[in-house]
Amino acid sequence: MVIASSLRRMKVLVVGATGTIGSAVVEALGPSHEVVRAALGGPVRVDLEAPTSLDLLFDEVSGLDAVVCCGTSGPLVDLGTATDEAVADGVRGKLLGQVALAQRAVRHLRYGGSITLTGGTFATPLAGGSLGALINTGLEGFVCNTAAELPRGLRINLISPGWISETLVLDLGRDAADGTPVARVAEAYVRAVEGTMRGQVWRS
Repeated sequence: MVIASSLRRMKVLVVGATGTIGSAVVEALGPSHEVVRAALGGPVRVDLEAPTSLDLLFDEVSGLDAVVCCGTSGPLVDLGTATDEAVADGVRGKLLGQVALAQRAVRHLRYGGSITLTGGTFATPLAGGSLGALINTGLEGFVCNTAAELPRGLRINLISPGWISETLVLDLGRDAADGTPVARVAEAYVRAVEGTMRGQVWRS
């Protein structure tokens, strides 16, 4: 797919801006755009699991051209022993939190703006990964269908990376070659923001 890059300077909100992926996305977008960084403990505070926090976020930050969400994680759970509450908690942040963020972004973005959400990719079935697979699949369906519904020329896309090389090395002590460098993943977010793609899922 050929993606036409826009040279227009945009105002981009990055949620989860202090994490591994979020920091790389901020760095990649920063030279060309005005980036507003939001996180649980960031310059602009937001909690994807608290709808009132999202409302306050969009009251505080206006004139946005794009919203990027990198602040998500899905827990590994054993379905045989996990409580209903643990399953609900796992869905609440990464799936329902991003849906709530997208809902508000639709109401506040400028004409032709974009929403980029974050899912995930399991190369092979992962122990404890059933809930994560449910969330990621749900996000794909949500993005693909929502893209056809959005008003005012708005776009929505999903970035679904597998393992991040830096996370494998620093957190798990594994070989970086088994993952994708975070800088390459960040490039996918930049293409989603600057390009014309809609309803697309990028996987590494």
